[in-house]
Amino acid sequence: MHYLYLAVIAAVVLGVIVGFAAPGFAKGLAPLGTGFVNLIKMMISPIIFCTIVLGIGSVAKAAKVGKVGLLAIGYFLAMSTFALLIGLVVGNLLHPGSGLHLNPADAAKAHQQAAGGEGGTDFLLGIIPNSLLSAFTAGSVLQTLLVALLAGFALQKLGPAGKPVLRGIEHLQKLVFRILSMIMWAAPVGAFGAIAAVVGSTGWAALRSLLIVMLGFYLTCVVFVFVVLGAILWFGARISVFSLLRYLAREFLLIVSTSSSESALPRLIAKMQHLGVSKSVAGITVPTGYSFNLDGTAIYLTMATLFVASAQGSPLTIGEQIPLLLFMIIASKGAAGVSGAGIATLAGGLQSHRPDLVGGVGFILGIDRFMSEARAVTNFAGNAVATVLIGNWTREFDRDRARRVLSGEEPFNETTLLDEGATPAAAAPEETREKVPA
Repeated sequence: MHYLYLAVIAAVVLGVIVGFAAPGFAKGLAPLGTGFVNLIKMMISPIIFCTIVLGIGSVAKAAKVGKVGLLAIGYFLAMSTFALLIGLVVGNLLHPGSGLHLNPADAAKAHQQAAGGEGGTDFLLGIIPNSLLSAFTAGSVLQTLLVALLAGFALQKLGPAGKPVLRGIEHLQKLVFRILSMIMWAAPVGAFGAIAAVVGSTGWAALRSLLIVMLGFYLTCVVFVFVVLGAILWFGARISVFSLLRYLAREFLLIVSTSSSESALPRLIAKMQHLGVSKSVAGITVPTGYSFNLDGTAIYLTMATLFVASAQGSPLTIGEQIPLLLFMIIASKGAAGVSGAGIATLAGGLQSHRPDLVGGVGFILGIDRFMSEARAVTNFAGNAVATVLIGNWTREFDRDRARRVLSGEEPFNETTLLDEGATPAAAAPEETREKVPA
């Protein structure tokens, strides 16, 4: 598996070279990247279902699951609001977009993106699947989460009669993760196609004209991850953010090469359990965070909005920015339910809040693909930190095991993505799991 990720790095470099050398040919390679991401997405629903059902079904008290969920939602709301606020502060300091003159012809393209957005009511109703089985085919994380929660609580109520079902789901989980490990061998091909296509389509022209907003966004994400999240992780769980991110290095490479944090969602669940977070906490926090804890998207929404407003010669006043912040807090929660979440939510939010600014969204489309990588990486880092914190606060985190894993004493099984043949704290029965001191 080590050679696989070296191959991914080589594929990314080769993709950049092909993108510049033969842009016309490179544009046609986009389906390679899309196909690989679709293969990963194909596995997300069964993995989330198995993980959550096993996590909840093995917990004796349903109240504990509810406590984890409420704590996670509260933390996600606070952190995404803070991320939006940081985006506004940096945007006001940099004044991105000032002096630019946008082409109104791009408005049509932006309106197409806005059409993909969904309102708050539609977002909530969309959590409910049309049928019990359609949740696995609709590609919605929240629909799968709802069905898995219902199944997990039902197994709790069944008691001993539900044990055979749990054992069957355990075997199904092993099969699903083995399929995922097979799909991962296509990662170099997917990375090559995705990178070559975006470089061939964009080149350096768009990057030069929008360099300030790109660098500002990237630097803001770096500060947020290493300073803000790093401080919270250290004071909340006494874990170094550098050690945690090094442990997740392969997942970050996968995200950068595919520009999709969803491609690493199954591996994040598996790695958090291997780190020492219990099945129930990892199974609930990670999928929920992918819809409600989008720190990178939150920073992007506010900075991109200020950029679009300034570039059109109508910068927002502080009085206009405050209601915008409140609106984006809600709008960002639906970002994961939209294909092309960042740009679609930005366009949809402006359409509802400031329709006169929607025309400027088209100009940022040229670099949105490059900015989406920083969004995805920041979202992923935020969810990894949140999972450790929630596990620690609920005393469902084995810090001694985490120390051994982060030091390299207990490496992650890259073949099965599961801890087979061992009884780690994350998988041990509740009464035998070592609790974290309060």
